[in-house]
Amino acid sequence: MTTRQVVQTEKAPAAIGPYSQAIRAGNLVFTAGQVGIDPATGKLVEGTAAQTRQAMQNLKAILEAAGSNLEHVVKTTIFVADLNDFAVVNEVYGSFFTGAPPARSTVQVARLPLDARVEIEMVAVVEE
Repeated sequence: MTTRQVVQTEKAPAAIGPYSQAIRAGNLVFTAGQVGIDPATGKLVEGTAAQTRQAMQNLKAILEAAGSNLEHVVKTTIFVADLNDFAVVNEVYGSFFTGAPPARSTVQVARLPLDARVEIEMVAVVEE
């Protein structure tokens, strides 16, 4: 039977609803979507590039708390408020992956929490 473990770190924003930052199930980590909230201030940073960078930093911290890292991400989903921001999001996102990037989907949505410009979620492997 696969164990289900809640992942929580103060290095990423606390959940703003009834969800966990991530769930580790066996050797997989499923993160909640992260927007560009600075965990130190609890405020959404301004600008698409800055929000993307902060979301990625939040995800990095969550993955590390789960015993994984960005190198072990197998799938990401990016939600953007405007596909015209795709190039900016792509540039910042890509800078976080030094090797082969994970599989990815990017979709435009009508609205994101806190009127964020971008939200990103990940699935990663924990190698033991």
